[in-house]
Amino acid sequence: MEANIAHHVSEIRTHGYSIIRNAFSAETAAALKASLDATAATLGINGAASRFEGYRTVRIYNLLAHSEAYWSIPLHAVVLGVAEQFLDPECLLSSISAISLGGGEVEQPLHCDTQQIPLPRPHAPIAMNAMWAISDFTEANGATRIIPGSHLRDTAPPYGATGIATVPAEMPAGSIMLFDSALWHAGGANQTNALRYAISNYYCVGWMRQQENQQLGIAQAVAAKMPLRLQQLLGYSVWRGQYGHIANTDPIEMLGRSTGGRMIWDDRRVQELGEAAAKPT
Repeated sequence: MEANIAHHVSEIRTHGYSIIRNAFSAETAAALKASLDATAATLGINGAASRFEGYRTVRIYNLLAHSEAYWSIPLHAVVLGVAEQFLDPECLLSSISAISLGGGEVEQPLHCDTQQIPLPRPHAPIAMNAMWAISDFTEANGATRIIPGSHLRDTAPPYGATGIATVPAEMPAGSIMLFDSALWHAGGANQTNALRYAISNYYCVGWMRQQENQQLGIAQAVAAKMPLRLQQLLGYSVWRGQYGHIANTDPIEMLGRSTGGRMIWDDRRVQELGEAAAKPT
């Protein structure tokens, strides 16, 4: 698995994206599709409220709060392994949402996911999206359109610009497209009559603010039932022993777990850091 992870990390660094084929089974895809339909019906969601989100696109935010059916998604072994290697071993889950294009949906404006972050481009990777193809992604049904290599450009795309050549990232259901948040991309136009189901599972480096406020968006009683690694991805953790603590304690303790590590100013931690720095490289 390590070689597979390294391959995808290299692909993303070079081209801005990589596709994992046969990442999950047809049975998993069918179960997720049924869960998305049920969640949308419960919440009364038929379409989004802006052109960028898509008037005919079913967007469901904060998926983890709605059903345990979605909890395993951020923990996919290869995807999480790539995120930890490409971004940060202590990365966070920035957001997880459904982005399912309805028939007749128009092409989304070209953008990149961290366009609002005021860092000079190109810069070190700070976020990575994992787009789960619950349906086949084809040019006809709105496969994500991308510009390979654009994550290395020194500017973000001009919002709403037209006439810029893109290619469809076509992939069969059961695939996952991983891409650098700086990659220029857009949802394609769905020229069919069927919903194109997808889940966007988005990671960021551990020091960065998450797109969704996971600690407030998910009730503590619900978060307490989740696997430990998922709790840490939500932000119940302390980045490098310093950022995110609560009164000098690990927030994981709020979920009834013992601390996951030492604070940076803990005497033993300081000693460990000093010993690590003294080792020859």
